Parts: sequence; structure tokens; C-alpha cells
Amino acid sequence: MSDTALQYTALALFALALAHTFAAKQFERLSHRFPRHAGLFHLLGEVEVVFGFWAIVLILTMALGKGGAQALAYAESRNYTEPLFVFVVMVVAASRPVLRTVVWAVDTTARLLPLPNALASAWLGLAAVPLLGSVITEPAAMTIAALMLAPQVFRPDVPERIKYFALGVLFVNISIGGTLTSYAAPPVLMVAATWQWDSAFMFSHFGWKAAVAVLANATLATVLLRKHLHGSSAGAAAREAPVPLPVVLVHLALLGGVVLLAHHPVAFLGLFLLFLGFTQAYERHQNPLILKEALLVAFFLAGLVVLGGMQAWWLQPIVSSLEPLALFFGALGLTAVTDNAALTYLGSLIAGISDDAKYMLVAGAVAGGGLTVIANAPNPAGVALLKRGFEDESIGAGGLLLGALLPTALAAAAFLLL
Repeated sequence: MSDTALQYTALALFALALAHTFAAKQFERLSHRFPRHAGLFHLLGEVEVVFGFWAIVLILTMALGKGGAQALAYAESRNYTEPLFVFVVMVVAASRPVLRTVVWAVDTTARLLPLPNALASAWLGLAAVPLLGSVITEPAAMTIAALMLAPQVFRPDVPERIKYFALGVLFVNISIGGTLTSYAAPPVLMVAATWQWDSAFMFSHFGWKAAVAVLANATLATVLLRKHLHGSSAGAAAREAPVPLPVVLVHLALLGGVVLLAHHPVAFLGLFLLFLGFTQAYERHQNPLILKEALLVAFFLAGLVVLGGMQAWWLQPIVSSLEPLALFFGALGLTAVTDNAALTYLGSLIAGISDDAKYMLVAGAVAGGGLTVIANAPNPAGVALLKRGFEDESIGAGGLLLGALLPTALAAAAFLLL
């Protein structure tokens, strides 16, 4: 197989994987219609499985066309730090001591606001937690926000169209809410060192604008949700036995260590093993760890790394050929069909790119981060944790796209007009 043929094959498989994400909900429906083959249809309907599955197809195709040694060499040449980090931070951030601490902080703040407690808790979950992602990283913020909002907002009895809008708001706010610093958002991280963007630069050029859009999106979603909210985010957590302060402090310290060492997989995996040992030692203060959900998300992201690594040949020429304003809208659109971090990484390789083009590329990439499951690395985590509240326990790609259009437009307007 020639290199050109392999490139076109990889593009075709990438397109099939993208189409599969939009068809995943249909496979879930088929599992109910044909119970004899429900297992197969359910597997194909798991959005988190899609890109990992097609990545395996790519490696097998490469092995047949180029030889097993070259296929393995390509697979081993990919950087899997992000999938590993998302897996670890999801499990640690979703642990009972961490989640209870955040829920307590949110509910305490909610009682201080001049709003009904349920309304204030939902607003804080959609606004404050995504902005917190600039400190604890976007994947951790997504995990915490999803677990907090699931029993309050993403319930089967809430109308689907409102849930999809709230989901779009959450995904967009997580994507732009990490831009207050230079290390928390994957698309920013890909260019920060190359372009010498520090956290002060990010806040002055992106962060405050993102905060305005986050608050506006969260307010709009909360207004639409007001008739369907009840209780507070403390919910089940309030009925659980309290966690001793030393256990909470150990969990928060381990989460902080994982975040600080996010780019050093040997180190954060070591901390994760320590975390697993600690949770076993103090099992009575834990809920079951979300290992399955986190592994599926890591599988999805690893598949995206493998498939996305073969797409630079057509993506980079598009990015390098656009003028700044066209680049903004091009990045916003391309983010829907490829990971926004991969897109900004390709932009960082362009020699002589202007400052205006740099801003437009990153602004478009983060603004479009809520349009699809693959647009932003934390999105698969949100899907894995929230899908049970939707019809057929599956989140449709079309519903997410429609739900994210308005919050994406508000984010885009903030970056372009403020």
C-alpha cells in the first residue's frame, strides 16, 4: 500500500467514525427492537467505543498494507498522555470525598444567592464549575459538573430538547471556561509554550471574554430549566455519612498532584496507584469508583489520537491558507469534526503565523468545543456520565449539535466583539 493510499484510507475511516458517532443513538434503538442481538447493537451504540473501534480497524488495515512492524511503530509513536490523564482525573475527581466537598461549596454559595436553592445550584454547576476548570483542568471540571447536575438537570422526566440545550451549554462552557489560564484547556496547552502565551496573556485576551459568555450561557439555560428543577445538588450526598476531614484532604492533595503533573504520565499514574491503595484502605468512606466510564472515555480519546494523527495532510493546508477572520470560522467548523487540540497543534506548526491569526485560531477552536462529542477532550466524559438521563440512555450527536448552536454563537460573539 502506498503512503497516499494509506492517507486516503485513514481519511475514509475517520469519516466513517464521525458518521458512526451521529448514528450511535440509532444502534441503541436497534438493541431494543432486536433483543437477540442487543449486545452487538449496544456495543456499537456506545459513543465512547466509536473512535477506539475504528482506530483498531486503521491499525489492522495498516498492518495488512504496510506490515505489522510499521503498524505497531505508528501506534507506539502516538502520544497517549491526554487519554491517560483524562482517565486518572475522572476517577479521582469523581471520588466521594472530592465530589462531596465541591457539592458542599456549591450549596453553601447557593444559599447566599438571592435565588431558590435549586435554581442557584444549577446556575453554579453550569457557570462556576466550568470556570473552575481553569484551575483544576477541564476534564476534572467536566466530571464534577456532570455528576453534580445529573440528578438535578439531566433526569428522564425533563424534556429532551431542554436537556440537550443544557448539555450544549455545559460542553461549550467547559471548552471556553478553561481559557483563563494557559495550562487547563487542551487546545491552549498545545500552543502556549510555542507562542509564549502565559496565564496573564490568556486572561487578558481570552479569559474575561470567556467568563462573560459562560455567565450568559448559564443564565439562559437556568431560566429555561427553572420549571423543571427541584431539590439541590447535595441530594443523595446529604444523606451519606460524612467523610472525615483527613480523608478529604488526602483526596484533594492527590487530585492537586495529578493536575500539577498532568504532562508527566509516569508521575500521575504513580499517584493514581497510591489513590487506589488509599481508597481500598478507607473503603467505608468511598463510593464505587467510575473505572468503567473513565476507561471507555480513555479508549475513545486514544482512538481519536490514532485516527487524528493521520489527518494532518489535509487539515494543515486548510488552516494555513485562511485569513484571520476566515480562520476563526474555519476553526469553529473544523472543531466539530476533529479534536480542537489537534487543530491548534497543527496551527502551531505554521511558520510566520500572525498574532491575529493565532488569536482567531484558538478562539474559534475553543468556541466550537461543544458542538460534537469529539470537539473537545472532556466531552466524552460528559457523555459517559450523563447519557442515562436521556432517551434510550444515549446522547444523539444531532441533538447535541442543535443544543450547542446558541451557546456556541454567544461564545463566538464574545471572542469577536468584546
